[in-house]
Amino acid sequence: MEVIKTDIEGVVIIEPRIFKDARGYFFESFSQREFDEKIRHIEFCQDNESMSSYGVMRGLHFQRPPFTQSKLVRSIQLNRVRYTSVLQFS
Repeated sequence: MEVIKTDIEGVVIIEPRIFKDARGYFFESFSQREFDEKIRHIEFCQDNESMSSYGVMRGLHFQRPPFTQSKLVRSIQLNRVRYTSVLQFS
């Protein structure tokens, strides 16, 4: 997987290696070893999937401690989706 840093601290774009042939395609969507090596160690304990209507990004919402969660967002369509929500409090 290729990790692309963004201008926002803690936000990266992860592009998997995609293996295509006449039968279709395959990619590894998550690797604990690679994530630890290339980004940071996390305990990835939940994987959810939602389908959103045009112009909607389901599943992204603010949570207060002790229920905070990092979000791993994946677009399964051919077009790319780049969506970042940053809340900062002083």
